[in-house]
Amino acid sequence: MPLTTVADAPLTGRTTRWDYASLDPAAHRLYLAHLGDSVVTVFDTQTRKVVADVSDVSHVHGVLFVPELGRVYASATGTDEVVAIDPATLKITARVPAGDYPDGMAYAPEVHKLYVSDEHGGTDTVIDVRTNTRVATIPLGGEVGNTQYDPVSKHIFANVQTRKQLVEIDPATDKVIGHIDLPGAEGNHGLYIDPATHLAFIACEDNDKLIVVDLSNKRVLSTFDVAKDPDVLAFDRSLGWLYVAGESGEVSLFHLQGQVLTPVATAVLGPNAHVVAVDETTHRAYFPLKSLAGKPQLRITEPQR
Repeated sequence: MPLTTVADAPLTGRTTRWDYASLDPAAHRLYLAHLGDSVVTVFDTQTRKVVADVSDVSHVHGVLFVPELGRVYASATGTDEVVAIDPATLKITARVPAGDYPDGMAYAPEVHKLYVSDEHGGTDTVIDVRTNTRVATIPLGGEVGNTQYDPVSKHIFANVQTRKQLVEIDPATDKVIGHIDLPGAEGNHGLYIDPATHLAFIACEDNDKLIVVDLSNKRVLSTFDVAKDPDVLAFDRSLGWLYVAGESGEVSLFHLQGQVLTPVATAVLGPNAHVVAVDETTHRAYFPLKSLAGKPQLRITEPQR
């Protein structure tokens, strides 16, 4: 793996599970879902220290900083709701009912709506961020993996794991307008969309595959073997590096040039390194680790020079 560990920074709390991460590079803040402790941990990437823990976010899974709103959203799976957090005060400002087991989130700016994967409920919950109220529930017909916004089509895409499909939603109507079959997918959960190439990258957690989909032509381009139990994906656009982080502690790295994706390496990065966030300015990648030398720590890497 062509990465150097810059630091292992201490994190707060117990040696319990971490989940999604979301970066605010302008403010040098990384928001981390500490699922096992039911808090959103706020980490300063300049000082490499924890700023605060926002508590009372029960079994927090998803976390998303929305720069257009200057707001953070987190999915509280324990209470089946989404909470809004003010980054200035680091206080919860709203609680919105979601569906069964809310997980990943995506924001569609044109319609001011947040889309939330209700993994067990088989739906996407739609929240109007202007009022922080639920305005729609979209049935997707199966267990829902991650949900992402596509800036090219201005549509929402969601993994439907039990149907081996990527589903397309029109935010103007909150209706499903298309399905893309994913042959060979088992547990298609992780999702990242690159607007420059209009490709979707899908991590299949049950058979350790990465599926590449051309969203313009609605077809699968390629399939790759990846780190065992892949979960979260992150992309450094200026380098063309795609990270696929696995529950096994392995991470797979790919290089994207045009629409051609090439494997670089797969290697063990750290215990339970299934979450990754990347700062495209510094090229540093952040991996929260449940237990490193008996303590929760944030492994910070950068490309080898």
